[in-house]
Amino acid sequence: MTRPTARPGRTIGRLPRPLPTALALVLAAAGCAPDHPPRPGTNAATPAAEGAASPKPRAPIEIDLGALDADGLRGPADGKVAVAYEFTIPDTPEARARVRAIDATVEFQPGSRGRVGAGEGECLCIGSTHQPDFRAVLEALASLPDVGRIVECHLE
Repeated sequence: MTRPTARPGRTIGRLPRPLPTALALVLAAAGCAPDHPPRPGTNAATPAAEGAASPKPRAPIEIDLGALDADGLRGPADGKVAVAYEFTIPDTPEARARVRAIDATVEFQPGSRGRVGAGEGECLCIGSTHQPDFRAVLEALASLPDVGRIVECHLE
């Protein structure tokens, strides 16, 4: 039985040396990290500085924003309604001030759990989509470090 031989420029059983470096660069550009660091001596992108805080991922906004018009209303032309939404924050004056600076419609409901399930030490917040630039307001709220998710509030 003859063993396969490598053609010129190819290796068997190992990737050519430039490929792991190229793969690491592609993964880094895509926001992914390889399972292992690149081998010493390769030209892969350097990782972020140790201890640097990575930005918090945006909290999910669990509302069908596509159903809302430019005024933040949904429904038939003769019965449009605003959508209420809720989220939780720590029950502190500082957290309330950060939220109030973003969302003028917000009402604070300390002691209420809501659908989002506010826990001990948290304050339930309820806002409305019927406000100027409601999408930007929701995005800014979702970017706050203490907001885990934003859900539709049914005010039952």
